[in-house]
Amino acid sequence: MNTLFKKELSEAEQAALKTEQLLMECEQRLSQIESKQQRVEINKVSDPEKNAATDVSAATKPNKNRAANMAAVQLLMDAYPSVFSRENPRPLKIGIQEDLVADDKVSRTKIKRALASYVRSPQYLRSFQEDADRIGLDGQPAGKVTAEEAQHARSKLKAMHEARKERVKEQAKEARKKEKEERLTSKLDQLLSLNARK
Repeated sequence: MNTLFKKELSEAEQAALKTEQLLMECEQRLSQIESKQQRVEINKVSDPEKNAATDVSAATKPNKNRAANMAAVQLLMDAYPSVFSRENPRPLKIGIQEDLVADDKVSRTKIKRALASYVRSPQYLRSFQEDADRIGLDGQPAGKVTAEEAQHARSKLKAMHEARKERVKEQAKEARKKEKEERLTSKLDQLLSLNARK
């Protein structure tokens, strides 16, 4: 019986040693995570004015800009329905900005904002086919799309596609990293609760 007791004791000691090693590893990882968080917090504290402005406006600024851009495009679509369309965009006449300013239906700043947003949209870039008609404010043809312009539009679309793929890839990477940290935290909590019961 004595040997059986020694064998059980050594298995228990081995399990205790393994638990102790796992706890040490978890504590090391936890301290690494905490030191990273402290570095981030130190950086935030080192420039509070910059961070206060950035924290508040960084999240809302793109949404406000997007809404303002969409509203400006809507103004142009309302004022010139035969020229501007989300469903069926067509290449615009070169120099249409000057025509819009001269027509004076929409303010200059809104024209600039709207055109910048409109001509960068994927739908608009897809409309650039070689020899496609460009249209003026009257909705009539006013020039043709050249081969170089069509190629430029295709390269912009390709760059947009690549940037979108890269964003999706980064988001997936961040999600995996967050999931891994959550699993580690969960395991650490489980180990700590097991150790607390002893």
